[in-house]
Amino acid sequence: MRDTLKLAKHLAGLGYGSRKEVAIAIRDGRVTGEGEDLRFDGEPIDPPHGMVLMLNKPAGFTCSHADQGRLVYELLPPRFQKRDPKVSSVGRLDAETTGLLLFTDDGALLHKLISPKSNLPKTYEASLARPLEGHEAALFASGTLVLRGEEKPCLPAQLQVTGECTAALTLTEGRYHQVRRMFAAAGNHVEALHRSRFGPLRLEGLPEGAWRILTGDEVAALKA
Repeated sequence: MRDTLKLAKHLAGLGYGSRKEVAIAIRDGRVTGEGEDLRFDGEPIDPPHGMVLMLNKPAGFTCSHADQGRLVYELLPPRFQKRDPKVSSVGRLDAETTGLLLFTDDGALLHKLISPKSNLPKTYEASLARPLEGHEAALFASGTLVLRGEEKPCLPAQLQVTGECTAALTLTEGRYHQVRRMFAAAGNHVEALHRSRFGPLRLEGLPEGAWRILTGDEVAALKA
């Protein structure tokens, strides 16, 4: 009985239901295995506190718990919002930006990753309204570009031209709509934006709208 209560408390903390609901699931045989092979309805149990997951965000979803419209949390299992603490996005991508978005239930790690001091490189692939003119890479790398409405210049950023109207921009900052505003300052307009890299992590074939839990090694690399 004591082990069942302990297990029910653990699973309830991971969002699988209230303690009563989980206890009934255990009684009904829906929880099987033990230790690292513990399963709920045949699926491996989620990691404990400190879980990090990656989502390939589609366009049209907002990174918010409360905004109206389609929210990124609708793309994840409801139990992630019932965890204690619940899962939150690591920073934001605007509604029309697609690509790599991280989530975690570890508040300390979340704040570390979004801190300006983290210096984590993030790569964005941009499709532009007009052809590149050739001056953009030097401008973005100069460390002198001041965005409209700001006083502090952007840190140097690396631009890789991938086509007449396409480029990949790698930043170590996370200012509001920064990539779009940088290209606007260079006289262009971003029509589509996709984040393909966050620190040591890349999407690497994760389908749009799909998610996966990071491995222990990947979480360790993020923390390093």
